[in-house]
Amino acid sequence: MAAGAAAGAWVLVLSLWGAAVGGRNITARIGKPLVLNCRGAPKKPPQQLEWKLNTGRTEAWKVLSPQGGSWDSVARVLPNGSLLLPAVGIQDEGTFQCRATSRNGKETRSAYQVRVYQIPGKPEIVDPASELMAGVPSKVGTCVSEGGYPAGTLNWHSDGKPLIPDGNGVSVQEETRRHPETGLFTLQSELTVTPAWGGAPHPTFSCSFSPGLPRHRALHTAPIQLRVWEPVPPEVQVMVQPEGGKVVLGGTMTLTCETPTQSSLQIHWIKDGTPLHLPPSPVLLLHEVQREDQGTYSCIATHPSHGPQESPAVHVIVEAEEGPIAGSVEGQELGTVALVLGILGGLGIAALLIGAIKWRRQRRGREERKAPENQEEEEECAELNQPEEPEAAESSAARP
Repeated sequence: MAAGAAAGAWVLVLSLWGAAVGGRNITARIGKPLVLNCRGAPKKPPQQLEWKLNTGRTEAWKVLSPQGGSWDSVARVLPNGSLLLPAVGIQDEGTFQCRATSRNGKETRSAYQVRVYQIPGKPEIVDPASELMAGVPSKVGTCVSEGGYPAGTLNWHSDGKPLIPDGNGVSVQEETRRHPETGLFTLQSELTVTPAWGGAPHPTFSCSFSPGLPRHRALHTAPIQLRVWEPVPPEVQVMVQPEGGKVVLGGTMTLTCETPTQSSLQIHWIKDGTPLHLPPSPVLLLHEVQREDQGTYSCIATHPSHGPQESPAVHVIVEAEEGPIAGSVEGQELGTVALVLGILGGLGIAALLIGAIKWRRQRRGREERKAPENQEEEEECAELNQPEEPEAAESSAARP
Protein backbone atom coordinates (compact mmCIF):
# COMPACT_ATOMS: atom_id res chain seq x y z
CA MET A 1 0.00 0.00 0.00
CA ALA A 2 2.78 2.41 0.89
CA ALA A 3 4.57 1.68 -2.38
CA GLY A 4 1.32 2.17 -4.32
CA ALA A 5 0.66 5.50 -2.59
CA ALA A 6 4.17 6.73 -3.35
CA ALA A 7 3.83 5.75 -7.00
CA GLY A 8 0.49 7.53 -7.22
CA ALA A 9 2.00 10.67 -5.75
CA TRP A 10 4.79 10.67 -8.31
CA VAL A 11 2.32 10.10 -11.13
CA LEU A 12 0.41 13.15 -9.89
CA VAL A 13 3.59 15.25 -9.83
CA LEU A 14 4.47 14.20 -13.35
CA SER A 15 1.02 14.97 -14.64
CA LEU A 16 1.19 18.45 -13.13
CA TRP A 17 4.59 19.31 -14.59
CA GLY A 18 4.26 17.41 -17.84
CA ALA A 19 7.88 16.33 -17.49
CA ALA A 20 7.70 12.70 -18.58
CA VAL A 21 9.90 12.43 -21.65
CA GLY A 22 11.15 9.68 -23.88
CA GLY A 23 13.46 11.43 -26.36
CA ARG A 24 17.22 11.14 -26.48
CA ASN A 25 18.02 14.89 -26.23
CA ILE A 26 16.31 16.43 -23.23
CA THR A 27 16.06 20.10 -22.29
CA ALA A 28 14.78 20.70 -18.76
CA ARG A 29 14.12 23.90 -16.85
CA ILE A 30 16.22 24.47 -13.76
CA GLY A 31 14.40 23.69 -10.52
CA LYS A 32 11.71 21.54 -12.14
CA PRO A 33 11.35 17.72 -11.80
CA LEU A 34 12.45 15.46 -14.66
CA VAL A 35 11.54 11.81 -15.32
CA LEU A 36 13.55 9.63 -17.71
CA ASN A 37 11.84 6.42 -18.87
CA CYS A 38 13.76 3.15 -18.99
CA ARG A 39 12.54 1.40 -22.11
CA GLY A 40 12.03 -2.33 -21.85
CA ALA A 41 11.83 -2.33 -18.05
CA PRO A 42 9.23 -4.68 -16.49
CA LYS A 43 6.19 -2.78 -15.26
CA LYS A 44 6.11 -4.63 -11.95
CA PRO A 45 8.84 -5.63 -9.50
CA PRO A 46 11.04 -7.51 -9.23
CA GLN A 47 12.95 -5.55 -11.91
CA GLN A 48 16.36 -6.14 -13.36
CA LEU A 49 17.70 -2.71 -14.41
CA GLU A 50 20.31 -0.12 -13.58
CA TRP A 51 20.87 3.55 -14.33
CA LYS A 52 24.28 5.02 -15.03
CA LEU A 53 24.84 8.76 -14.64
CA ASN A 54 27.75 10.85 -15.85
CA THR A 55 26.99 14.46 -14.89
CA GLY A 56 28.50 17.39 -13.07
CA ARG A 57 27.55 15.75 -9.77
CA THR A 58 29.60 12.63 -10.41
CA GLU A 59 33.35 12.24 -10.81
CA ALA A 60 32.76 9.26 -13.13
CA TRP A 61 29.86 6.96 -13.95
CA LYS A 62 27.52 6.48 -10.99
CA VAL A 63 25.19 3.45 -10.86
CA LEU A 64 21.63 3.53 -9.46
CA SER A 65 19.29 0.55 -9.18
CA PRO A 66 16.02 -0.22 -7.42
CA GLN A 67 17.86 -2.40 -4.97
CA GLY A 68 20.77 0.04 -4.48
CA GLY A 69 21.21 2.86 -1.99
CA SER A 70 18.99 5.89 -2.17
CA TRP A 71 20.15 9.17 -3.72
CA ASP A 72 16.84 10.82 -2.98
CA SER A 73 18.06 14.40 -2.90
CA VAL A 74 19.36 14.10 -6.47
CA ALA A 75 17.72 11.17 -8.23
CA ARG A 76 15.79 7.97 -7.46
CA VAL A 77 14.46 4.98 -9.37
CA LEU A 78 10.66 4.77 -9.40
CA PRO A 79 8.74 1.49 -9.09
CA ASN A 80 8.19 1.39 -12.87
CA GLY A 81 11.91 1.66 -13.49
CA SER A 82 11.93 5.35 -14.52
CA LEU A 83 14.51 7.73 -13.07
CA LEU A 84 13.25 10.81 -11.23
CA LEU A 85 15.24 14.00 -10.67
CA PRO A 86 13.14 16.05 -8.21
CA ALA A 87 14.76 19.42 -9.05
CA VAL A 88 17.05 19.66 -12.04
CA GLY A 89 20.12 21.83 -11.63
CA ILE A 90 23.06 22.93 -13.73
CA GLN A 91 25.13 20.07 -12.32
CA ASP A 92 22.62 17.56 -13.74
CA GLU A 93 23.67 18.29 -17.28
CA GLY A 94 25.24 15.21 -18.78
CA THR A 95 24.53 11.66 -19.96
CA PHE A 96 22.00 9.19 -18.50
CA GLN A 97 21.89 5.52 -19.56
CA CYS A 98 19.51 2.70 -18.56
CA ARG A 99 19.94 -1.05 -19.13
CA ALA A 100 16.88 -3.21 -18.48
CA THR A 101 16.42 -7.00 -18.73
CA SER A 102 12.92 -8.35 -19.27
CA ARG A 103 11.54 -11.51 -17.66
CA ASN A 104 12.36 -13.54 -20.74
CA GLY A 105 15.96 -12.27 -20.71
CA LYS A 106 15.75 -9.59 -23.42
CA GLU A 107 18.02 -6.62 -22.75
CA THR A 108 17.10 -3.03 -23.73
CA ARG A 109 19.24 0.07 -23.45
CA SER A 110 18.20 3.75 -23.26
CA ALA A 111 20.40 6.83 -23.38
CA TYR A 112 19.64 10.52 -22.81
CA GLN A 113 21.65 13.70 -23.15
CA VAL A 114 20.26 16.25 -20.70
CA ARG A 115 20.63 20.03 -20.95
CA VAL A 116 19.12 22.54 -18.54
CA TYR A 117 18.05 26.15 -18.99
CA GLN A 118 16.74 29.14 -17.07
CA ILE A 119 14.83 31.97 -18.72
CA PRO A 120 16.02 35.30 -17.25
CA GLY A 121 13.81 38.20 -16.37
CA LYS A 122 12.78 40.63 -19.06
CA PRO A 123 15.82 42.66 -20.17
CA GLU A 124 15.85 46.41 -19.69
CA ILE A 125 17.81 49.43 -20.92
CA VAL A 126 19.49 51.32 -18.08
CA ASP A 127 21.05 54.81 -18.21
CA PRO A 128 19.47 55.73 -21.56
CA ALA A 129 20.61 58.89 -23.31
CA SER A 130 18.25 61.82 -23.73
CA GLU A 131 19.53 62.95 -27.13
CA LEU A 132 22.20 62.14 -29.70
CA MET A 133 24.42 64.44 -31.77
CA ALA A 134 24.67 63.97 -35.52
CA GLY A 135 28.13 63.02 -36.71
CA VAL A 136 29.39 62.34 -33.16
CA PRO A 137 29.64 58.88 -31.48
CA SER A 138 27.04 58.88 -28.71
CA LYS A 139 26.05 56.28 -26.11
CA VAL A 140 22.45 55.08 -26.43
CA GLY A 141 22.26 53.04 -23.23
CA THR A 142 23.13 49.72 -21.58
CA CYS A 143 20.96 46.63 -22.02
CA VAL A 144 20.99 44.28 -19.01
CA SER A 145 19.73 40.67 -18.70
CA GLU A 146 20.01 38.85 -15.36
CA GLY A 147 19.57 35.26 -14.20
CA GLY A 148 19.76 33.29 -17.44
CA TYR A 149 21.26 29.92 -18.36
CA PRO A 150 22.92 29.25 -20.70
CA ALA A 151 24.37 32.74 -21.24
CA GLY A 152 22.42 33.57 -24.43
CA THR A 153 22.97 36.78 -26.40
CA LEU A 154 21.79 40.39 -26.41
CA ASN A 155 20.89 42.12 -29.66
CA TRP A 156 20.09 45.76 -30.46
CA HIS A 157 17.46 47.07 -32.86
CA SER A 158 16.83 50.50 -34.39
CA ASP A 159 13.35 51.28 -35.70
CA GLY A 160 12.63 47.55 -35.71
CA LYS A 161 15.74 46.59 -37.72
CA PRO A 162 18.74 44.71 -36.27
CA LEU A 163 21.84 46.77 -35.57
CA ILE A 164 25.04 45.02 -36.61
CA PRO A 165 28.25 46.37 -35.00
CA ASP A 166 30.61 47.57 -37.74
CA GLY A 167 33.15 49.53 -35.68
CA ASN A 168 32.28 52.69 -37.58
CA GLY A 169 28.77 53.98 -37.02
CA VAL A 170 27.63 51.22 -34.64
CA SER A 171 29.71 49.69 -31.83
CA VAL A 172 28.76 47.42 -28.94
CA GLN A 173 30.69 46.71 -25.76
CA GLU A 174 29.58 43.48 -24.05
CA GLU A 175 30.22 42.02 -20.61
CA THR A 176 29.23 38.59 -19.23
CA ARG A 177 29.28 37.70 -15.53
CA ARG A 178 28.39 34.43 -13.81
CA HIS A 179 27.05 34.13 -10.28
CA PRO A 180 29.50 32.11 -8.16
CA GLU A 181 26.73 30.21 -6.32
CA THR A 182 23.81 29.78 -8.71
CA GLY A 183 25.86 29.62 -11.91
CA LEU A 184 23.38 31.92 -13.67
CA PHE A 185 24.58 34.58 -16.11
CA THR A 186 24.21 38.35 -16.20
CA LEU A 187 24.73 40.04 -19.58
CA GLN A 188 25.41 43.69 -20.32
CA SER A 189 25.59 45.33 -23.75
CA GLU A 190 26.44 49.03 -24.19
CA LEU A 191 25.43 50.54 -27.54
CA THR A 192 27.20 53.51 -29.15
CA VAL A 193 26.03 54.96 -32.48
CA THR A 194 27.04 57.83 -34.74
CA PRO A 195 23.84 59.33 -36.18
CA ALA A 196 24.09 60.41 -39.81
CA TRP A 197 23.48 63.99 -40.88
CA GLY A 198 20.00 64.36 -42.24
CA GLY A 199 18.89 61.00 -40.80
CA ALA A 200 15.83 60.17 -38.70
CA PRO A 201 15.27 62.99 -36.18
CA HIS A 202 13.68 60.67 -33.57
CA PRO A 203 15.08 57.10 -33.89
CA THR A 204 13.74 54.28 -31.69
CA PHE A 205 16.04 51.73 -30.05
CA SER A 206 15.29 48.43 -28.33
CA CYS A 207 17.18 45.38 -27.07
CA SER A 208 16.32 41.66 -27.05
CA PHE A 209 17.64 38.57 -25.28
CA SER A 210 17.93 35.32 -27.26
CA PRO A 211 18.25 32.17 -25.07
CA GLY A 212 19.98 30.21 -27.83
CA LEU A 213 17.70 27.20 -27.30
CA PRO A 214 15.29 25.76 -29.86
CA ARG A 215 11.62 26.69 -29.57
CA HIS A 216 12.35 29.55 -27.17
CA ARG A 217 11.33 33.05 -28.20
CA ALA A 218 13.42 36.14 -27.65
CA LEU A 219 12.60 38.61 -24.88
CA HIS A 220 12.38 42.30 -25.83
CA THR A 221 12.88 45.46 -23.80
CA ALA A 222 10.53 48.41 -23.91
CA PRO A 223 11.65 50.71 -26.79
CA ILE A 224 13.18 54.11 -26.13
CA GLN A 225 12.94 57.08 -28.50
CA LEU A 226 15.76 59.62 -28.67
CA ARG A 227 16.20 62.99 -30.36
CA VAL A 228 19.05 63.60 -32.79
CA TRP A 229 20.48 67.11 -32.55
CA GLU A 230 22.24 68.50 -35.61
CA PRO A 231 24.60 71.40 -34.80
CA VAL A 232 25.59 73.97 -37.40
CA PRO A 233 28.25 72.29 -39.51
CA PRO A 234 31.76 73.76 -39.36
CA GLU A 235 33.12 75.86 -42.19
CA VAL A 236 33.98 74.10 -45.42
CA GLN A 237 37.57 74.67 -46.53
CA VAL A 238 39.85 73.70 -49.40
CA MET A 239 43.28 72.14 -48.76
CA VAL A 240 45.90 72.53 -51.50
CA GLN A 241 48.82 70.28 -52.27
CA PRO A 242 51.56 71.47 -52.89
CA GLU A 243 51.14 73.96 -50.07
CA GLY A 244 50.91 77.61 -50.99
CA GLY A 245 49.01 76.92 -54.22
CA LYS A 246 52.09 77.20 -56.48
CA VAL A 247 52.70 74.53 -59.09
CA VAL A 248 55.24 74.20 -61.89
CA LEU A 249 53.96 74.25 -65.45
CA GLY A 250 53.14 70.63 -66.39
CA GLY A 251 53.00 69.50 -62.74
CA THR A 252 50.13 68.10 -60.64
CA MET A 253 47.92 69.99 -58.19
CA THR A 254 45.49 68.36 -55.70
CA LEU A 255 42.62 70.29 -54.11
CA THR A 256 40.61 68.60 -51.32
CA CYS A 257 37.28 69.92 -50.03
CA GLU A 258 37.20 69.21 -46.29
CA THR A 259 33.71 68.89 -44.77
CA PRO A 260 32.42 67.38 -41.48
CA THR A 261 30.81 64.36 -43.24
CA GLN A 262 31.99 63.95 -46.80
CA SER A 263 30.00 60.74 -47.34
CA SER A 264 26.61 62.48 -47.00
CA LEU A 265 27.39 65.68 -48.95
CA GLN A 266 27.46 66.61 -52.63
CA ILE A 267 30.71 68.42 -53.49
CA HIS A 268 30.95 70.70 -56.57
CA TRP A 269 33.86 72.88 -57.68
CA ILE A 270 34.03 76.51 -58.88
CA LYS A 271 36.88 78.23 -60.78
CA ASP A 272 37.01 82.01 -61.07
CA GLY A 273 33.33 82.17 -60.10
CA THR A 274 32.18 79.69 -62.77
CA PRO A 275 31.02 76.13 -61.86
CA LEU A 276 33.13 73.34 -63.30
CA HIS A 277 31.14 70.69 -65.15
CA LEU A 278 32.60 67.71 -63.28
CA PRO A 279 31.03 64.79 -61.37
CA PRO A 280 30.57 65.55 -57.64
CA SER A 281 33.76 64.68 -55.76
CA PRO A 282 35.58 65.96 -52.63
CA VAL A 283 38.91 65.84 -54.52
CA LEU A 284 39.88 67.91 -57.61
CA LEU A 285 43.03 66.63 -59.30
CA LEU A 286 44.76 68.80 -61.91
CA HIS A 287 47.08 66.75 -64.15
CA GLU A 288 49.76 68.40 -66.34
CA VAL A 289 48.84 71.89 -65.22
CA GLN A 290 48.67 74.49 -68.01
CA ARG A 291 48.56 78.28 -67.93
CA GLU A 292 44.77 78.34 -68.17
CA ASP A 293 44.55 76.34 -64.92
CA GLN A 294 45.76 79.36 -62.97
CA GLY A 295 43.04 81.14 -61.01
CA THR A 296 40.88 80.97 -57.86
CA TYR A 297 39.14 77.76 -56.78
CA SER A 298 36.42 77.04 -54.23
CA CYS A 299 34.07 74.14 -53.43
CA ILE A 300 30.37 74.01 -52.56
CA ALA A 301 29.11 71.34 -50.13
CA THR A 302 25.38 70.73 -50.35
CA HIS A 303 23.86 69.30 -47.14
CA PRO A 304 20.35 67.79 -47.15
CA SER A 305 19.21 69.83 -44.14
CA HIS A 306 21.51 72.88 -44.15
CA GLY A 307 21.67 73.67 -47.86
CA PRO A 308 24.80 74.62 -49.84
CA GLN A 309 27.88 76.01 -48.13
CA GLU A 310 30.80 77.49 -50.10
CA SER A 311 34.39 77.45 -48.96
CA PRO A 312 36.76 80.43 -49.06
CA ALA A 313 38.60 80.69 -52.37
CA VAL A 314 42.22 79.59 -52.78
CA HIS A 315 44.65 80.88 -55.41
CA VAL A 316 46.48 78.57 -57.78
CA ILE A 317 49.61 80.04 -59.41
CA VAL A 318 51.30 78.28 -62.32
CA GLU A 319 55.04 78.93 -62.56
CA ALA A 320 57.56 78.23 -65.32
CA GLU A 321 60.68 76.25 -64.46
CA GLU A 322 62.73 79.44 -63.80
CA GLY A 323 59.96 81.63 -62.43
CA PRO A 324 56.40 82.80 -63.03
CA ILE A 325 54.88 82.39 -66.49
CA ALA A 326 54.91 85.34 -68.95
CA GLY A 327 52.16 87.87 -68.43
CA SER A 328 51.86 87.14 -64.71
CA VAL A 329 53.36 89.62 -62.27
CA GLU A 330 53.26 88.64 -58.66
CA GLY A 331 52.40 91.02 -55.90
CA GLN A 332 55.98 91.31 -54.68
CA GLU A 333 57.29 92.27 -58.15
CA LEU A 334 54.54 94.86 -58.55
CA GLY A 335 55.46 96.30 -55.18
CA THR A 336 59.14 96.53 -56.15
CA VAL A 337 58.35 98.32 -59.43
CA ALA A 338 56.06 100.74 -57.65
CA LEU A 339 58.77 101.48 -55.07
CA VAL A 340 61.39 102.19 -57.75
CA LEU A 341 59.01 104.45 -59.67
CA GLY A 342 58.17 106.30 -56.49
CA ILE A 343 61.83 106.90 -55.67
CA LEU A 344 62.60 108.12 -59.20
CA GLY A 345 59.59 110.42 -59.13
CA GLY A 346 60.64 111.87 -55.80
CA LEU A 347 64.17 112.50 -57.04
CA GLY A 348 62.82 114.24 -60.18
CA ILE A 349 60.57 116.53 -58.17
CA ALA A 350 63.43 117.39 -55.81
CA ALA A 351 65.68 118.23 -58.77
CA LEU A 352 63.02 120.53 -60.26
CA LEU A 353 62.59 122.36 -56.95
CA ILE A 354 66.33 122.85 -56.54
CA GLY A 355 66.63 124.13 -60.14
CA ALA A 356 63.76 126.60 -59.63
CA ILE A 357 65.31 127.95 -56.45
CA LYS A 358 68.69 128.48 -58.13
CA TRP A 359 67.08 130.22 -61.11
CA ARG A 360 65.21 132.64 -58.90
CA ARG A 361 68.35 133.47 -56.95
CA GLN A 362 70.30 134.16 -60.17
CA ARG A 363 67.54 136.38 -61.53
CA ARG A 364 67.41 138.39 -58.35
CA GLY A 365 71.19 138.95 -58.50
CA ARG A 366 70.99 140.20 -62.07
CA GLU A 367 68.24 142.66 -61.19
CA GLU A 368 70.26 144.04 -58.29
CA ARG A 369 73.26 144.69 -60.60
CA LYS A 370 71.16 146.47 -63.25
CA ALA A 371 69.54 148.93 -60.75
CA PRO A 372 72.70 151.16 -60.20
CA GLU A 373 73.48 151.36 -63.92
CA ASN A 374 70.00 152.66 -64.69
CA GLN A 375 70.34 155.35 -62.00
CA GLU A 376 73.63 156.70 -63.47
CA GLU A 377 72.09 156.85 -66.93
CA GLU A 378 69.16 158.90 -65.64
CA GLU A 379 71.52 161.40 -63.96
CA GLU A 380 73.50 161.84 -67.17
CA CYS A 381 70.31 162.47 -69.09
CA ALA A 382 69.27 165.11 -66.59
CA GLU A 383 72.56 166.98 -66.93
CA LEU A 384 72.30 167.00 -70.70
CA ASN A 385 68.79 168.37 -70.60
CA GLN A 386 69.58 171.30 -68.23
CA PRO A 387 71.42 173.77 -70.74
CA GLU A 388 68.68 173.58 -73.25
CA GLU A 389 66.22 175.39 -70.98
CA PRO A 390 68.19 178.70 -70.58
CA GLU A 391 68.89 178.83 -74.29
CA ALA A 392 65.24 178.52 -74.98
CA ALA A 393 64.50 181.34 -72.57
CA GLU A 394 67.08 183.66 -74.14
CA SER A 395 65.79 183.04 -77.61
CA SER A 396 62.27 183.79 -76.53
CA ALA A 397 63.39 187.09 -74.87
CA ALA A 398 65.24 188.29 -77.89
CA ARG A 399 62.22 188.20 -80.12
CA PRO A 400 60.50 191.64 -80.49
